[in-house]
Amino acid sequence: MDKLRSMEIFVAVADSGSFTAAAAAFDLSPVMVGKHIRALEERLGARLLARTTRRQHLTEIGRQYLERCRQILADIRAAESGAEAMRTVPRGTLKVSAPVSFGGHRMAGVIADYLAAHPEVSVDLNLDDRVVDLVEEGYDAAVRIGELRDSGLVARPLLPYRMMICASPDYLARAGTPRTPGDLKAHQCLDFVHWNKRVRWRLNEPLEPTAPPESRFRSNNGQALRMAALRGHGIVMQTEILLAEDVAAGRLVPLLEAYLPAPRPMHLVYPRDRQATPKLTTFASFMLARFGA
Repeated sequence: MDKLRSMEIFVAVADSGSFTAAAAAFDLSPVMVGKHIRALEERLGARLLARTTRRQHLTEIGRQYLERCRQILADIRAAESGAEAMRTVPRGTLKVSAPVSFGGHRMAGVIADYLAAHPEVSVDLNLDDRVVDLVEEGYDAAVRIGELRDSGLVARPLLPYRMMICASPDYLARAGTPRTPGDLKAHQCLDFVHWNKRVRWRLNEPLEPTAPPESRFRSNNGQALRMAALRGHGIVMQTEILLAEDVAAGRLVPLLEAYLPAPRPMHLVYPRDRQATPKLTTFASFMLARFGA
């Protein structure tokens, strides 16, 4: 028998003092109520009710067990009520993963706006360029750049991830302006260390790509490369997200725009759930409103 159901029936018997009243409350026969009580007693190895032909009363063990049953059933009702509330109003904590540049420069401000609109939600934003395992690592959602593997996740398309090539006006005045990818051989090009040799500075050229020489400055962080470019140390190729404001302000000059790598797809992904929580559905809607393709 269902142990929780038996506990509910036991509490009803104790409260009403009658098998018949408890049976009516649960739409059962008095005989079935008795079976539920006996099932509990057999599990416990002790009598819960002392019965006579006219009435029954709780044993000492029965009184102790009754209080524990009340607490357990109250905890279950509270848990169910909390779960139901989380499915009707956005609340709880969202754990989100995003690439460093996009998360730090674009998502952080949007998340602040989302939190203002949904005061009962908290967000843990983890900035990391690796591909996290949403299920194993407990993430609610992630932003992914590049072609998606068939992972069974829900994938909502965002604006494409575009690259820019830039240098400071001081650097160009000193070293000249490259007109074709081949001209990069004569320039200082700031390298992102996560590019492997095959894709390093791979531009959209009709002929075989010509990679620039090894850089004097390399980093695993786009912000560090941006700062080096701003100080005139060379030419940087990084995401438009990271460089667009500097270009608009004249601190960096865009280069080789006809040869930029093709934009890469970007998606918001999250596990497939037939009953997605409001915190996730509202966050996904917020992201699509700001960054939807």
